[in-house]
Amino acid sequence: MQGSKLYVGNLNYDATEDQLKELFAEFGTVQSVVIIPRKGFGFVELSSPEEAEKAKNELNEKDFQGRPLRIDEAKPKR
Repeated sequence: MQGSKLYVGNLNYDATEDQLKELFAEFGTVQSVVIIPRKGFGFVELSSPEEAEKAKNELNEKDFQGRPLRIDEAKPKR
C-alpha cells in the first residue's frame, strides 16, 4: 500500500465515527475517521501504510453491525 488512508464501504447507516475508530484502533494509531452521512461509507486514516495494510487484510469482508465491510486503499482526491 502506498498510503495510510482507507476507504470503508458498506457501513450500517447507524455506525458512528467513534465506533469505527474503536474498530480500527486494534491495528494501530487512528489519525482520523470520517463517515459520509447517509451514504454508507467513510474513510479511516492510520499512522502508517503498514498499519493500514494490516487493518485492510483483517477487516475486509468482516461483519460489522450486521454488514460485511468493504475496505480498500483510499484513492487520492482529484
